[in-house]
Amino acid sequence: MSDTYVYSITQDNPETIYINLTNKCTNNCVFCIRNSTDPIKGKNLWLENEDVTLDKIKSQLKHFSNIKEAVFCGYGEPTVKLDLLKDVSKYLKSENAGIKIRINTNGQGNLINNKNIIPELKNIVDEISVSLNASNNKDYMEISGCKNEKAYESVKDFIKQSVENGFNTTATVVTGYKNYEVDVKACEQIAKQSGAEFRVREWIDKY
Repeated sequence: MSDTYVYSITQDNPETIYINLTNKCTNNCVFCIRNSTDPIKGKNLWLENEDVTLDKIKSQLKHFSNIKEAVFCGYGEPTVKLDLLKDVSKYLKSENAGIKIRINTNGQGNLINNKNIIPELKNIVDEISVSLNASNNKDYMEISGCKNEKAYESVKDFIKQSVENGFNTTATVVTGYKNYEVDVKACEQIAKQSGAEFRVREWIDKY
């Protein structure tokens, strides 16, 4: 079975597609869907290897038409493959200048790449959705399973910098997973103080 790099979660020829670049992630979130669900809409997003290229993604993009939005969202953290993410975004924009491109990220891209990546995303990414998921470092480390003690502050800074650089930015939290409690009001305050939108996502275990 070939790896899935491009998929949809709606109809056969959707206006929104999702791009899966990697299995790798700096988090191991307790509620992560990859730990609890069957393939999404019949698509197994686990990649057999990390040898993902623009050409391989283009070969699957050709099966979709009338695309209005592309979202970098798979079983891993897309900024792990920053150069590929940028190449794919540039290609999509070159093919359709009106396409909207969003990144769903854990917000650790600057830590992962050891530099500020946000300026590199200008003109090729329109929206950034960042998983905040906690109102303090202690809860974040427990929920995210991250090993880097600098991660939480980096995530908050990533949200702030995304807003300051003109991206439509949303900070998100997941609620409803077992007995994990999230201070939603405090998380919303963090988002609003950064100038970002805020979204609560109810945990689901099946797609």
